[in-house]
Amino acid sequence: MKKTAFNQLHKEAAGKMVEFAGYEMPVEFSGIKDEHLTVRNGVGVFDVSHMGEFWVKGPNAAALVQKLTSNDISRLRMGQAQYTCFPNGKGGIVDDLLVYYYEPNKYMLVVNASNIDKDWNWIVANNKEGAVLENASDSMSQLAVQGPKAIEVLQKLTKVNLSDIPYYTFVTDEFAGVDDVIISATGYTGSGGFELYFANQHAEQIYKALFETGEEFGIKPIGLGARDTLRLEMGFCLYGNDIDDTTSPIEAGLGWVTKFNDENSFIDKELLSVQKTEGVSRKLRGFEMIDRGIPRHGYELTDNDGQVIGYVTSGTQSPMLNKGIGMGYVAKEYSAFGTEIYVKVRNKLLKAKVVKVPFVSLQ
Repeated sequence: MKKTAFNQLHKEAAGKMVEFAGYEMPVEFSGIKDEHLTVRNGVGVFDVSHMGEFWVKGPNAAALVQKLTSNDISRLRMGQAQYTCFPNGKGGIVDDLLVYYYEPNKYMLVVNASNIDKDWNWIVANNKEGAVLENASDSMSQLAVQGPKAIEVLQKLTKVNLSDIPYYTFVTDEFAGVDDVIISATGYTGSGGFELYFANQHAEQIYKALFETGEEFGIKPIGLGARDTLRLEMGFCLYGNDIDDTTSPIEAGLGWVTKFNDENSFIDKELLSVQKTEGVSRKLRGFEMIDRGIPRHGYELTDNDGQVIGYVTSGTQSPMLNKGIGMGYVAKEYSAFGTEIYVKVRNKLLKAKVVKVPFVSLQ
């Protein structure tokens, strides 16, 4: 198993370590619910160094990224990031990712840990433009510092005015005495905060500075378990659960990152345009449990007669709502908000209803 630069620090903090995407990662420290509420109410630190980082450089970098991704990078200004996906040429999704417009002719793509090799091979195979590619995944570390108190902790460690970094923008500057740290506001929890990207050799220095500075704010390390419950409360997709090579961006509700304007030409544009125009037979929807029960990935979704109408892609007990929530694909005739559906749990049909995401409003 691969290890991130924080591996020993996780073990010293009594992290419960598991295998995830080929890495030894902490699934929890103080408990998933405690960690979840720490991020919602205070500040927590996630090691997300297992994510992949690719640089796409050179005069043809923009052309390659535009072709590979469903969103429209021509709308990006330097210092902005964009959520998007790689269509797979067959109507499905290779991966979802972030594109950072770093400087002229230079982009950073941040991809899912489980797809690093797959994504790299996909980019290389489709690089007819001759862009310069660099896989920096093994040399970069990433921490996500999330929660309403994150900005107070981080501001003590940088001269950058963090209040001037809007959502989905970033700067590169000094942080905790380390030069050239990418400070990014993209977040996967819905509770605000920033991501920090830096070279592996600075990992311990930055980690210890965060926890020393954050002690007065009750800062805690957060594992993968709470990362999943936090993102699910916001209705954010997880690759391998809610989206994959068999699901289209249109079915998955990702039409907002699939741009069909004339200047944007990308893989699967024509196929996905037809889906957008003519509709799809199933849709990814959020649902809340009415009956007591926790939906799990792979459970069948049915109508009131027990006829299968779809399946659960993600599910959990929401720590904020204290009830079961989930996402799943349902036949389009059951996709209207407010529709009653059923989750089949051990041959029992438990009532639920289709709702809009996010499940939790954090105003």
